[in-house]
Amino acid sequence: MFLKSGRLRKNVLVIVLMLALALVACSDNGKSGEAKLEKYGVTTVTFWHENTGVGEEAIKAVVDAFNKKHEDIKVKPVYTAADESQNEKLLAAVAGGNPPDVSWFDRFKVGSWAEQGALTDLTEYAKQDGVTKDNYYPFAWNEANYQGKLYAMPVDTDARMLFYNKDAFKDAGLDPDKPPKTIAELEEAAEKLTIKEGSRFKRIGFIPWYNQGWLYSWGWAFGGDFYNEEEGNVTLDDPKIVESLEWMTEFAKKYDVEDITGFTDSSGSGAMDPFLTGQLAMHIGGNWSISGYLKYKPDLNYGVAPIPTPTGDNFTSWSGGMAVVIPKGAKHPDEAWEFVKFFGSEEGQEIYNDIYKTLSVMDSVNEKLGYKDDPIFSEFVKILPKSHNRPVLPEGELLWNELANAVDNAIHGNGEPKELLKSTSDLVNAELE
Repeated sequence: MFLKSGRLRKNVLVIVLMLALALVACSDNGKSGEAKLEKYGVTTVTFWHENTGVGEEAIKAVVDAFNKKHEDIKVKPVYTAADESQNEKLLAAVAGGNPPDVSWFDRFKVGSWAEQGALTDLTEYAKQDGVTKDNYYPFAWNEANYQGKLYAMPVDTDARMLFYNKDAFKDAGLDPDKPPKTIAELEEAAEKLTIKEGSRFKRIGFIPWYNQGWLYSWGWAFGGDFYNEEEGNVTLDDPKIVESLEWMTEFAKKYDVEDITGFTDSSGSGAMDPFLTGQLAMHIGGNWSISGYLKYKPDLNYGVAPIPTPTGDNFTSWSGGMAVVIPKGAKHPDEAWEFVKFFGSEEGQEIYNDIYKTLSVMDSVNEKLGYKDDPIFSEFVKILPKSHNRPVLPEGELLWNELANAVDNAIHGNGEPKELLKSTSDLVNAELE
């Protein structure tokens, strides 16, 4: 769980750094072998990552391809557990002056880490080697930058779309080849798809806030803007964002939020996912769900479409993803950059995303991998050029938490959407100042 107070979180980070300075001790960690390599003019670049299974295979394939191309650089991948302690471990390593040369990194955190001075500025490296935003989707490049400087190299991405069960559509008398485009059509389809007995849903057509139905998803779909880059402040009380939360709140009233909560609380996962069992006809989800659907119910008859908008056009989405960074104080930043640059290149992207079966941050790579020919993946690829990234802020995690709280309070009747968003905006802006 993220810490909700920006000041509290900063104090905790300071404590972590102080403890790190006291606790970091010398260890061999294979350095004798690295010393031998350096004796022969080979620089070892240590790369921390958190991937397991297929993800680790993809990482290893990229590392192997890079090492074959460079006689004077050897990248050494090191697994670190994927939890909050992984962040603390990296912070501790930076504070102790012994960070890895390269680290796997969530682009969402670039703003806060860059603000703390924990990441190496890659701007000049990129400029010297001709690495520009032109080869990347705009949102991915934007999310890797903070205050006009590049701090990360984007690696993979995702997007949010409307998933809908075609068999449920047929059962409800809806055209399975015509998913809703407008909010009005979405409401109409949800009503026809819903089967309720008393307070129990036998099948629910749609739940706006379920799965990836975050306020980011709906705020942008309604045409709102969460951040004013020129003024440097969040704008959560944007009329369009307020309108989107008001719509979610009305939906909660119509179908009784407590009954919906009872449904979601009893929902399963994996093979018992309500979308797979037919209990949920539509939801906002991400491309990462596809592999699970293929695993647990390969014959599922479903489709994906852009998130509906009030007007039925100007479709959009929002995307996140991972990156590689050079932590501040890395011993071999020049050699580390060579690997970071390779991972972010078309060759590195194609190797990684082909094995891991996720979306690349490069349109050209997604085409090479055949995603544009797949009936489901192609819909995700189509939306990527129009997708948004969450604001790159030092208080990005606070903003995320407070938006979730605002939605929860609104749909449960604990405040009016406009006032809740205004107070949330004021809180985050106060921390930013």
